Amino acid sequence: MERYQYLRSLISGLLDESPLTSTEVIADVRHLMSVGEEELAFDTMCSWLYEDDLPITCAYYERLVSAAKELGTLKSINKLDELIAD
Repeated sequence: MERYQYLRSLISGLLDESPLTSTEVIADVRHLMSVGEEELAFDTMCSWLYEDDLPITCAYYERLVSAAKELGTLKSINKLDELIAD
């Protein structure tokens, strides 16, 4: 249970600080976390960042990389380095 809470907190923090603005996407990510699908929630968030071509900072990207390693979902962050704006 502790790992679940840690991962949920990790993804929630990234989601809260993300440049995503679509309430539907944010709600989808939160829903996936609420049903224990942390990896899918993270992948969904990353996919929409890329799909919407949203700029991110280098520091935020590094946090995404760290989270992807924690979750074992390195494919989720493919090409997100292209979005780094600073």
